[in-house]
Amino acid sequence: MTDIWSFLLQTLTASGVAALLLAIKAMFRDKLPPRWQFAAWGVLALTLLLPAGRGGRYVLVNWPVFVEAARSALTGEFGVLTRVAAPVPLPSLAAPRSAADVLYLIYLVGVAALMVRYVASYVRLRLALRQGRPAQAGRVRAVAERYGLPVCPAVEVDGLPTAFVCGVFRPVLALPGGVETDEKVILHELLHLKHMDVLWGLVICFFRCIHWCDPLLWLCADLAGNDLESLCDQRVLERLEGEERRDYGRILLSMADERYARTPGTSSAANGGENVRRRIEAIARFKRYPAGMALVSVCVVLVLAVPLTVGARAETVKESVTWFEPYFGHDTTWLAAARTVYCTTYAGAFDTYAKAVIQESAVYRAMCAPLAEQDGLAQAKDLGWGSWDPGLPLPAVGQSGYEICDLSPLEDGAWEGVLVVALPSEEGYAHRDIRMGMQSVRVEKEGERWVATPQEQFRMISTSNGDLSAFPCAGLPAKVYEAQAGDWILRVQYQTAAHVDSSTHQEDWFQTYTVFDTTPKPHGTFDSARQSSELWAVYTGDQRDKEGYDRIGASVRPMWEGDARPVLEQPARHGSGSSNDGSAWGGKPLSGDRGDEVFLSGGGGSISGDVEDVKYFCPDYYAADLYLNGGPAMGLTLLPVEGGVWVGY
Repeated sequence: MTDIWSFLLQTLTASGVAALLLAIKAMFRDKLPPRWQFAAWGVLALTLLLPAGRGGRYVLVNWPVFVEAARSALTGEFGVLTRVAAPVPLPSLAAPRSAADVLYLIYLVGVAALMVRYVASYVRLRLALRQGRPAQAGRVRAVAERYGLPVCPAVEVDGLPTAFVCGVFRPVLALPGGVETDEKVILHELLHLKHMDVLWGLVICFFRCIHWCDPLLWLCADLAGNDLESLCDQRVLERLEGEERRDYGRILLSMADERYARTPGTSSAANGGENVRRRIEAIARFKRYPAGMALVSVCVVLVLAVPLTVGARAETVKESVTWFEPYFGHDTTWLAAARTVYCTTYAGAFDTYAKAVIQESAVYRAMCAPLAEQDGLAQAKDLGWGSWDPGLPLPAVGQSGYEICDLSPLEDGAWEGVLVVALPSEEGYAHRDIRMGMQSVRVEKEGERWVATPQEQFRMISTSNGDLSAFPCAGLPAKVYEAQAGDWILRVQYQTAAHVDSSTHQEDWFQTYTVFDTTPKPHGTFDSARQSSELWAVYTGDQRDKEGYDRIGASVRPMWEGDARPVLEQPARHGSGSSNDGSAWGGKPLSGDRGDEVFLSGGGGSISGDVEDVKYFCPDYYAADLYLNGGPAMGLTLLPVEGGVWVGY
């Protein structure tokens, strides 16, 4: 936590879990054994230890949207995302510059003051124990041996209301001076020592300091301390019989003293008169729980722990604004939701940006825009759909969807691809020219968010060779690989396209049909992709020498850095072929009136599932063998050519 907003997010998230735990513990008060009543607080401890809002998730209530909306409404800042870097406060070295900074400074002072107070009380207690005299160890050792428990040094101190263990690493058993301590009290303290309950008390004290201004969490800290003592009582009672149990209750009542209640670093059983009376009531209800209750208890705790620690993640912005829009206004709440329902995958960032373009939506753009652009988006009038200009020459045809062509990973972990959307056709459908808008887009990580940044203005192309539903498509980007061998260039053109599946089904009275869902999928993956490749040989020599060639053949295979050169398929005299690994081969006679460009082989296909294999999209180069006039193979390496475009021959 580095500011008041991250603290607010952390403590609100924990408070929601605390409220749920209190309700559930009230329901199961007499159903679960004390050890599981205390274990249930571990769920709250996990929530306090895990940074709230991590991975775009929330627990019970979408507090990230509330905090972001409150921050924007009170400060006018939109280009900020509240992050909880750590579940503990981290001080800032900069001087306070706003009221929020002053509040955070006050909070830090409160944390420090409470910790100093607790440390001082512990130090005073240790000094007081040093003034004590060594206790007679015989009775302590006898109790330990009878019940198989560890022992530690013991001292007697005048004026102590009860016995307790003080310290974690060098524990001391403190006994009241001048009186004989009952063996059942010694048993209680040795059980605290065995189970390291002093350490658990320090954990509770630590969270109490961190969340000193949250009364609900203070209540939970008190109740957790009570449950820890009740658990120790249960362990004592399991070792006693009959009248000894009733005596134990009377002994507790005599120790209802407030002087050392909640002293950090101790196991003081004197945790206040009211709490001691509750423990006596629990002793009156004491029973040995059946073995099957252990399994039930484990299941109850796990059912609570998994959803409360993992949390949920909003899939759409609309899910996030329902509760908060009336309090902070439409624009502020929607922008806050857009910043928190951010893209967690690079494919999700491409999909969200593409749908922001198609819908011209400032909200969708905010989901995948760098934080530096958020203030500008907030200036859009009537923020929402149709309020952002992506720079298309014409409005996109939304139901045609989009494609990401020429998808490539970059060295810094970013990705780049060319977004292609359909544009309205020219007047006169018979003309058949298809118009599309293209734009190179870079997607990279900004903290936990994947953000998309256009690298150019939209370009419009017109093609009669296919559209977004046909593949390959002339005029769209392609990877081109070439190598020169004498009078010939061997060329591979390779086109890919990927998208996040956005198909959804709708029904009317007569049929069910598939439509394109324009709602972004910020956590999506490229679950389908298409590719097409063609192998060509291009004559570049003197036309007078062309008659000297009567047959040509070639074989290629995609390669990646570090691959060993394979043995390539030898092309047949006539015909062509390809395989699933991207290999292609073909041979052609050169007799007759052939042009300078000779098609040798082609193929393509599609894959489904999680398309995360980089190799599918971009080979580093091609290994090739070229055969002329049936002669021996000439080994070539086809390297990528800048600015490749699929050419329809």
